[in-house]
Formats: sequence, structure tokens, C-alpha cells
Amino acid sequence: METALYLPVKRFLEKLGFTVKGEIGGCDLVALSGDDPPVVVIGELKLTFNLELILQAVDRAGACDEVWLAAKLSARGKGRESDARYRNLCRRLGFGMLAVTNTGDVEVIVKPATTAPRRNPKKRSRLIREHERRKGDPAMGGSTRAPIMTAYRQQALACAAALSGGPRRVKDLRIEMPDAGKILLHNVYGWFDRAERGIYVLTDAGHAALKRWPQHALDLTAAE
Repeated sequence: METALYLPVKRFLEKLGFTVKGEIGGCDLVALSGDDPPVVVIGELKLTFNLELILQAVDRAGACDEVWLAAKLSARGKGRESDARYRNLCRRLGFGMLAVTNTGDVEVIVKPATTAPRRNPKKRSRLIREHERRKGDPAMGGSTRAPIMTAYRQQALACAAALSGGPRRVKDLRIEMPDAGKILLHNVYGWFDRAERGIYVLTDAGHAALKRWPQHALDLTAAE
């Protein structure tokens, strides 16, 4: 699965000084440098180098400074990574190519172009904001079936954990979670119910969510 490529690529980018998190804004991974403003790197993962991978990168390119394509190194070295036409196309587009071996090593096939002009600053800003708000790296890049553990879902879980012991007042929750009022009011996941004005309780769906993601709830309440 593509998720098997995530950790090797993450380690590769971390060695270059980036902070890497998976599944942000539809991208398999987003990495930020420690600069101000940060250098934004988007990585897309596929089991093989193919046209779809390049098309994904073209779609992402306007929101970042670098794009890396990563795929599994073909067993006999006859995959697209050895096709000069494919490598040259990536060079012309300014994309980097990474090949991941069966042992988890990462080989650089093509280096990305020097930082390119940003063409979609709004999307770039959304990626940075989500990256910075998300606690830890809760979503494995390349995931396709499980719900993405976004920063919003993390905050909703923190609210659910706070309500697990019984009704709570919104103003008390805001002390630890400034956005608690909005999260409880909009109730995107159906986890909360208003018992009376300014007081909320946890629904059965909320209790189920805490059972589904117990470790996330513990990590979030401990981090507050």
C-alpha cells in the first residue's frame, strides 16, 4: 500500500530539516521548513511512477515551493524511474523523484527545481495553517479509506473527551479550547447535544468516537 512509502519519505525529508505531516489538504504529505515564511513541500505517493502521479503533482504545484513524487523502486529496475522520458518530464516540470526500496531506503532520482514562484497563495496558506494546527502527525500519508485526522477533528475529540465525564459549560471549555463554542454549536460530527443554554453533553456518537480514537483523545487532553 502507498502508506508503506510514507515513513521512508518522511524520514528523508526530516533529514533535510523539514517537519512532515500526512494527509493535509488532499496531499499525501506536506512538509514545512523552520523558516519564516516556511518553505512548503508537497509529496505525492504511488506504488509505481505513472502519469496519474505527475498529474497529481501538477495540480498541487501552485500551492507549494517544491513537489516530490515518490514510488516504490521496481524490482528489476525497469520501471518509469529508469525511463529517461519520464525523468526529463519531471525535470521540465520542476518535480523531484524519489524511489523507495524494499528495505525502506530512499534514492533521489531527480532533484526538484529551485524554489519556484507561488501561484496559489490562498491554498498554500491553508496547507500551512492546517499543518501548524494539527497536533503531531496523526494521519499516515497515502491513506484512502480511514477518515482523516484533521486539526478540526482533533479539536472536536478534545471537546468530546472533556464532556465524557458529564455536562460542561461552554465558557469553562473555552479556557482550555478557545474554539469550543464554535465546535459545539456547529456539531459537524453529531457528537454533541445542548442540554440547556450554554451547557452541552456528549451523544452516543461522541462516546463511540472516543472509543474509536482513544489514543488521540488521551494525547490531546494531555497536551492542553
